[in-house]
Amino acid sequence: MSSMIVVTGAAGFIGRNVVAELNLRGRDDLLLVDNLGHDEKWRNLVGLRYEDILESQDFLARLQADTLPGIEGVIHLGACSATTERDAGFLLRNNYHYTRTLCEWTLRRKARFIYASSAATYGDGSQGYDDDLATLDRLQPLNMYGYSKHMFDLWAQRHGLFDRIVGLKYFNVYGPYEDHKEDMRSVVHKSYQQIRKTGVVKLFKSYRPEYADGEQLRDFIFVKDAVAMTLFFLENRTAGGLLNCGTGQARSWKDLATAVFSALGLPPVIEFIEMPESLRGKYQYSTLARMARMRAAGYAQPFTSLEDGVREYVTEYLAKKLGE
Repeated sequence: MSSMIVVTGAAGFIGRNVVAELNLRGRDDLLLVDNLGHDEKWRNLVGLRYEDILESQDFLARLQADTLPGIEGVIHLGACSATTERDAGFLLRNNYHYTRTLCEWTLRRKARFIYASSAATYGDGSQGYDDDLATLDRLQPLNMYGYSKHMFDLWAQRHGLFDRIVGLKYFNVYGPYEDHKEDMRSVVHKSYQQIRKTGVVKLFKSYRPEYADGEQLRDFIFVKDAVAMTLFFLENRTAGGLLNCGTGQARSWKDLATAVFSALGLPPVIEFIEMPESLRGKYQYSTLARMARMRAAGYAQPFTSLEDGVREYVTEYLAKKLGE
């Protein structure tokens, strides 16, 4: 085999969907990297076609020993994505140093490197959500997860790498195969389960007067769109940069919950609950991806509307998976 595509975090949410789409495009010369652990994440691999799968440390050892086959490109989605993770040292090793090592190795071999940054790097949004490298050093993430991603973005900028690599700042991605993420699942998934159990969706109250309860805003992106943008850069190697991966439209949590009820053919019943004290000072009240640079890079596909994405997710995946 002359070359392969590496997908790290391959059994994770976005990773699984990336691998499935590569399979649909006729690619099964794939080296998957993930730590399957003791949970049910392995189930996301069922039905996928690939050459091999390695745990992250085994992959790193083979990479450093230079025993890997030819690599065409690396789509690096593997990271600890828990915004509540308190072990800063772990995040430093896992999200920053690992990414840096992999990036340097990939560049030495002139392979394509695409990695997951995050909208969490923007912090409370007071500096805006513009993916302009000129303002990158002004951003102040609210948690260590966001900072671990920001650290690599800054390192790549400092070394002038964004003309050769691609970083994608994923906003609020939702869709199939996120079941294993527990508390980090999208609110679409959580709302579906709440409705089936109680008939009610519970959302956090607002603690800022300019936002009514449930009117806090997010740029929600259906996973199929996030995958399409990711693979666009695998196919278009001259495009690069640190780019937002959202839709350019902000919708409220209330809109999202209403869309889930609508997909189930039910009238919305929403309750507002107190936000935990630990979250109140670290909460984003509005996110909105500036998408001009993504469009300028050549990505021209339309984005799935919140209502259409939620309907497809609920009817084609959640209801079928839970046997309803």
